[in-house]
Amino acid sequence: MSTAVAAGASGARQVWRRLRGRPSAVLAGGVLVLLVALALAAPLLAAIEGQDASTYHDDLVDSARGGVPIGSFGGVSGDHWLGVEPGTGRDLFVRLLYGARVSLLVAVGATAVQVLIGVSIGLAAGFGNRLLDTFLSRLTDVMLALPMLVIAIALTAVVPADFPRPLLLILVIGLLNWGGTARIVRAQTLTLKQLDFVAAARLGGSGRMRVARRELGPSLAAPVITYGAILLPSNIVIEASLSFLGVGVRPPTPSWGQMLSTAQTWFRADPMYVLLPAGLLFVTVLAFTVLGDAVRTALDPREAGRLRVGTRAGRRDRAGGAATSLKETAPLKETAPFKETAPFKETAPFKETASFKETAS
Repeated sequence: MSTAVAAGASGARQVWRRLRGRPSAVLAGGVLVLLVALALAAPLLAAIEGQDASTYHDDLVDSARGGVPIGSFGGVSGDHWLGVEPGTGRDLFVRLLYGARVSLLVAVGATAVQVLIGVSIGLAAGFGNRLLDTFLSRLTDVMLALPMLVIAIALTAVVPADFPRPLLLILVIGLLNWGGTARIVRAQTLTLKQLDFVAAARLGGSGRMRVARRELGPSLAAPVITYGAILLPSNIVIEASLSFLGVGVRPPTPSWGQMLSTAQTWFRADPMYVLLPAGLLFVTVLAFTVLGDAVRTALDPREAGRLRVGTRAGRRDRAGGAATSLKETAPLKETAPFKETAPFKETAPFKETASFKETAS
């Protein structure tokens, strides 16, 4: 057990070292850490600014122009660091912070639900009998073929209004979008169960649940983590899309997608109200995507080598490796010159024997 723990710790250190060696991964991770810290500290920052997310300030908008914020850059001032919301005068900085909390909460929660359901169904399909595998595989195909966004809109529209919308979005996105995770886990399970360590565990008397938990689980961690990192930005976009369409998070709870939906009528009069939530959404999705790609290559170094094939860095690495290998090999020693053998001596000519004497008749 201690050997396995030590091996896992060593593997984690190698992955962490590979991630630190990629500047793009470090930058993306720093952006996400900063964003999460700002979202968690939203109440504290709101108190420092002296504002909240729901108070209206009618004196900060020009009613004669339809509610456009008074001042430059959307009403930026010492009291409102990023300006105010058009039409209502609510503080934009605080609403962006609380919107980040909603977006990250929904994305992380939906990803956890997807991974939990997908891993369970993928393991059951890959490690079960043929009948169970066929049934779960067809169920996964059906879930992948469903128009997820259309069904999510229908489900969120019929749920009672008093149901918590963030929790509803987590359940809807997670329950409708686990097919990709299940398919990946099933494929990996079918490959792993043919290996010797799984057969040895079965011969040792371990049951299916124990083999799946102790033997297959650690081997499935890398692909599941990789796919989970890719799911996070897509779930952020789905939440923003549902809120943009009016079936996601509802007012007065702030959300980036909801703010973008409201900003459709203000993009000419107040461009900052459009650029700020759109820019934060773009940066967040890009950071998650870059970090997910870095995690994928860190967990599978061979993938990084395949991605470098044909690039200038790849050719330079191959040239350096070839030069190093040539230096390390010992010089070829010349063999002794070939000595000619003695000339072939001809044998004595064949002498015919005496003619055959005919026997007496």
